[in-house]
Amino acid sequence: MQLFDLSGKCAVVVGGTSGLGRAIALGLAQAGADVVAVSRRRREVECTAAEIEQLGRRSMPLQADVRSRESLQKLRDAVLSQYGRIDILVNSAGITVRRPAIECSEQEWSNILNVNLTGTFRACQVFGKTMLERKSGAIVNVASLATFVAFRDVAAYGASKAGVGALTKSLAVEWAPYGVRVNAIAPGVFPTELNSELIEGTKRGRELLMRTPMARYGVPSEVAGAVVFLASDAGSYVNGEILAVDGGFLASGVNS
Repeated sequence: MQLFDLSGKCAVVVGGTSGLGRAIALGLAQAGADVVAVSRRRREVECTAAEIEQLGRRSMPLQADVRSRESLQKLRDAVLSQYGRIDILVNSAGITVRRPAIECSEQEWSNILNVNLTGTFRACQVFGKTMLERKSGAIVNVASLATFVAFRDVAAYGASKAGVGALTKSLAVEWAPYGVRVNAIAPGVFPTELNSELIEGTKRGRELLMRTPMARYGVPSEVAGAVVFLASDAGSYVNGEILAVDGGFLASGVNS
């Protein structure tokens, strides 16, 4: 048995056409899985599907929105119709806004939690149903350093990602008897479209580097291996875990 081999598996990566999600989708394809990477943007969906196919794997250019249960159900049904099974789900869709908590409107709060936390829950429900019926599947959610520690001026984002951590553990406990494992990764500092304005050349970015023992930002492809591990037979006895991919950030105390 090849522990990290995903050949014959079908993976869906929600939020899989940019940033860390795209890196994860390509990493799963490189490990042998057929991968459907989805987002709301048609052009990005088509480009990522083409990249996956260039790696010799199958894909479909499908759009979906985690804010809509109907959208996720249509996505699930289309993938099942084409491939007959869904073995792996990665929930990577996310948004954030930097705003002092006292100035965060209820609408802004609700929007962030709706995508980051409730959207993850929706996808887990929609895709988890078919996994539970088959008594087989692996779900990997994307948590955050903010799942564990506070970051200034992103209270809504932090609350949403703390919720993703709790949700991951709850589903892991409930679904393990049915052959479905649920884990998460907690990426460290990776410049992406979502956060680049917050960290590139800023005081915040310099502090993040200071607190990271490896003294550099992560490269998006560096999250892929962790997801492949959690989704593959190599992680067959790992369940309810939140794996930090953070250059040592969470382990760090004093670095000088």
